[in-house]
Amino acid sequence: MTKSIRDSKKSKIGRPKTTGPGQPQVVRMHDQQIAEIDSWIASQEAEISRPEAIRRLVELGLTVKARPTQGSRVRADKANAMAADQLDQLADESATADERASRKRRLLQGPEEFQSVRVDRPAKKK
Repeated sequence: MTKSIRDSKKSKIGRPKTTGPGQPQVVRMHDQQIAEIDSWIASQEAEISRPEAIRRLVELGLTVKARPTQGSRVRADKANAMAADQLDQLADESATADERASRKRRLLQGPEEFQSVRVDRPAKKK
């Protein structure tokens, strides 16, 4: 027996109600940002639309904790003074005063390979 027309489900026209009620937001994005969103979509396991990807990325951005701000200069100076005091206590007494000062200066500045990545000091002028 054939199905009646009344028994068949009609597909509704318009946006599906999967996202629930909400306010539409119009956001202007550059081509590079859209390309980065599209590449993020491609890296996902499931096929998702661009608006859904933007919703997920915004949710991820809102749940990530902000990086702590850099400490004050006063705290950095206090830590430097404490380190200097500790180095004075541990200094080799058999070395000359100039040699001890040189060693202390090198230790307080840190290894050369790490000096370029320190955020608490301005970059050295060339």
